[in-house]
Amino acid sequence: MELNGRPVSTGELAALALYGYGHFTTMLVTDLRVRGLDLHVERLSRDCATLFGTELDIPRVRELARRSARAHPSPAVVRVTVYDPALDLGRPSARSLPQILVTTRSAPGSVPPPIHLGTRLFSRDTPMVKGTGLFGAIRQRRAAQLDGFDDALFTGVDGRVSEGPTWNIGFLDGSGLVWPQAPCLPGVTMRLVGQVAEALGVPVSTRPLAAVAATRTAGAFVTNAVTGVRPVGSIDGVSLPRPDLLRKISQTYRELPGELL
Repeated sequence: MELNGRPVSTGELAALALYGYGHFTTMLVTDLRVRGLDLHVERLSRDCATLFGTELDIPRVRELARRSARAHPSPAVVRVTVYDPALDLGRPSARSLPQILVTTRSAPGSVPPPIHLGTRLFSRDTPMVKGTGLFGAIRQRRAAQLDGFDDALFTGVDGRVSEGPTWNIGFLDGSGLVWPQAPCLPGVTMRLVGQVAEALGVPVSTRPLAAVAATRTAGAFVTNAVTGVRPVGSIDGVSLPRPDLLRKISQTYRELPGELL
């Protein structure tokens, strides 16, 4: 863990730990290459402007992420977090000087099995920003696991499916690939998978999808940078099929070339 390329002190982490005001992106780095690197960079720039009202030094971000990845066996999961160690809780509107925190860990060594989801009524605060405040999302994940599921699938008060704690969800039906139309974080992997589907000639659409209707689709999957495309085994105990198209989309996504960090 490094802050601006040097070891970080406990005091410098205090604002992040106590207030949770910041944003991040998580990348899977293989041989210094990242799928959707431009989308990760775009997210960091956009969220920095939204939360801090300032421009992020993207060349410096890439330099620090590359340095961290080089020091760790490949593949590695590199997370870039942007926050202000000097944030004043009483005056968060004061001029900010966001800093770059880079953490690295080993990537999962095996393909995860299908995930079993339980719906939970929950909406993240400012869902378009990949914020560091994960209290609510983790609480819902814990509750779903205590109910016997692997993870939580969020729904709004209108009953529409949106996303999960750390992933997006997509569905397959007779019209092709369907993303839920609901407030959610537009994930990097979600966007890449959409591009993959279109390249395969699969129509891609976005429409409102109720939780009950989701269990009647021809298949579903969750996406994030670390796990890629993971099939959904069931929603609220209702089993979902795993069509050949889902396997094809997953395989084509895995074959996407990464961009040099």
